[in-house]
Amino acid sequence: MLLTGDATFIKTFIEDLSESLKTLHPDVHLTRLQKQWLSFCLTGILITNGINWTKFQRCSLGKYTASGLSWMFRHGKIAWTLLLVASIKMILLRHGITEGQLVIDEVDRARSKSTKRIHKTYKQKHKASGGYVNGQTVIVLLLVTSSITIPVGFVFYQPDPVLSAWNKKEAALKKKGVPKSQRPPEPERHPDYPTKLNLALGLLHDFAKKHSDIKISVIMADALYGEGDFMDKASSIFGGVQTISQLRKNQNITVGNNTKSVDEYFNRINKGVPQTLTVRGDKQIEVTVSGARVKVDAHEKKRFVIALKYENEEDYRFIVATDMSWRMLDIAQAYTLRWLVEVFFEDWKLYEGWGREARQFDEEGALHGVILSLLLDHALLLHPEQTARLENKLPAYTVGSLQRLSQVETLMTFIESILHESNPFAKLKEFIQLVKDHFHLIPSAKHMVGRDLGRLEPTPSLRYKM
Repeated sequence: MLLTGDATFIKTFIEDLSESLKTLHPDVHLTRLQKQWLSFCLTGILITNGINWTKFQRCSLGKYTASGLSWMFRHGKIAWTLLLVASIKMILLRHGITEGQLVIDEVDRARSKSTKRIHKTYKQKHKASGGYVNGQTVIVLLLVTSSITIPVGFVFYQPDPVLSAWNKKEAALKKKGVPKSQRPPEPERHPDYPTKLNLALGLLHDFAKKHSDIKISVIMADALYGEGDFMDKASSIFGGVQTISQLRKNQNITVGNNTKSVDEYFNRINKGVPQTLTVRGDKQIEVTVSGARVKVDAHEKKRFVIALKYENEEDYRFIVATDMSWRMLDIAQAYTLRWLVEVFFEDWKLYEGWGREARQFDEEGALHGVILSLLLDHALLLHPEQTARLENKLPAYTVGSLQRLSQVETLMTFIESILHESNPFAKLKEFIQLVKDHFHLIPSAKHMVGRDLGRLEPTPSLRYKM
């Protein structure tokens, strides 16, 4: 796909973003060159699904150079930290959003083997192969509203390498039966490597400060964030709102004077009953569910604990909520909204540039790359077709279908520009030559043509050696 012109809806988005920046900070604005660069880059991500300056140069038929695009990315005086805030405020205002729910989750992304200059990479378990790979982890904050779902914050996570080395050694010594008194003490965590929970709290504080006009009713996160201290702090940031997470099946609860694991309690004592659950305000499904307001020992206080099992599932999942004044099914239905973050991650990787080609060097490269990809997600929310659907209370279009439509629209704009030339045939020949100059065919290593296959036949004199 050729990138001879920027997508119209993206150009409009960037113009509106510049105005939103001025509203946020009167002394901050986007210059004409910065607007042009941002508009081209977002269109490039939309077309190529990556942040790759060489691809951008090729698709623009040399109109932009890879070195020039990369220089602007790293050295252009763009108010990067304010871009995302201004974009969020613009979308919330445009769609009349005043309240919503927050979802916290993290996503891993494998990177190249050599990652010395890629920000916050570390050794991760690779689920597909069962081995390990160098990758990045990004914690994302998502705002779920009655109309749209929008990313509103992110931060990179990296474990403390000293603590990681100690944990590995500690596990090996435990396996050998070395007593604790003879094992090295646990080192203190370095402040440069905060935990995922502390990073998530930082995202919540940041959102509450910058978007104090948005009323939050629920905070949701998976089992990793099911620690009592985290849930209480997250809830208090927004004035004591409902915070929902999960418990592990071996965590203990106290009912009266008896202490049992949640798995034992709900499987033997408080068994679930069939109920109809509305999932994300749409489909109704049959589930087995039970709940109790009990003391969670690790939290040192009472919580509303719910055991939930979907059809064709054998084991319960255990949901825990801070506000016990809610009804059981309301909590269970609210927690189904957490799945929307998984949909966002898929869209982000497949269509919005945060794939393998988003591996920009150093901290500023990583941060700017994520901001660019999230701005594209925001721009798609303001696509004229999407806006019309939302205004008419109709289901929103998928990111994939909007991307395909935008790609075709970009091609049509290119064809239209040729037809408007005084000599369209001459202009077309010029473009054909530019395509040949910039799109080079590369020899394949898969085929053996022109190579020596070797001697692939038996040797008669060696038959008697058998």
